[in-house]
Amino acid sequence: MTSLHLRLLCVAGILGVMFGARLPLAVADEAYDPWPGLVKDIFDDRPMNDGADVIGIEMPYRAEDAAIVPVTLRTKLAPSDDRRVLRITLVIDQNPAPIAAKFELGPDARVTEISTRVRVNNYTNVHAVAELSDGKLYVTKTFVKASGGCSAPAAKDADEAKNRIGQMRYRQFVKAGEGPTSGAREAQIMIGHPNNSGLQMDQLTQLYIPAFFINELKLWQDDSLVLAMEGGISISEDPNIRFTYVSNGAKRFRAEAKDTAGHVFQNEWKIDDSGI
Repeated sequence: MTSLHLRLLCVAGILGVMFGARLPLAVADEAYDPWPGLVKDIFDDRPMNDGADVIGIEMPYRAEDAAIVPVTLRTKLAPSDDRRVLRITLVIDQNPAPIAAKFELGPDARVTEISTRVRVNNYTNVHAVAELSDGKLYVTKTFVKASGGCSAPAAKDADEAKNRIGQMRYRQFVKAGEGPTSGAREAQIMIGHPNNSGLQMDQLTQLYIPAFFINELKLWQDDSLVLAMEGGISISEDPNIRFTYVSNGAKRFRAEAKDTAGHVFQNEWKIDDSGI
């Protein structure tokens, strides 16, 4: 994302803050549906197939906090289906930058669930688009009532956020009957980062804080890719990704993240019989 693009997003966000009270009504009245234009801009107007049996999306209908709205994506292909989900794109239609994240699923990791937290700026449809190995796109959607998530002040003060930048934590949750070095499991990666959207105002200077966020994340078990993410301004402060995958017996788990300022953060964790 270029600096010009980000500045344009800031302008759009400021206008949204100024006139935000009217936007949810417009969406609720279905006076404006951005989705057809997003299909053209994001997916080159490729055909969208019904994804009800391919991809599921779960979000609260009414968000408690628009700056940290939980979202879970689940693949729904039957075990007998020889197709594979290659990528999932999460689109928050009414956000200033609608693409919240693009996930690439490792070819052998058998990822079936991804959860994270996002900012939601207005009442909006949220779409999950899965690209399958058959070359087709499959879409499903949900509706969320939330407002102001992209411009909400950071939860942590600037000094605390600065001290946490790049800190990573990894947790794994072994399923019953499975050892930590084999079988299916859930895992979680947490990265300390303010993930500034570019639409938040510094309460002291009254100036807008420049966009500054994690835009790339890759996770491996040994040298085999588990999951990769391209993130945008909609991913909440301190990105938190929880996912399921199938272990290949790896002895280590690795993570690499990059942000829009060019910082690279790396870490790895040993996996042994006692867990992590």
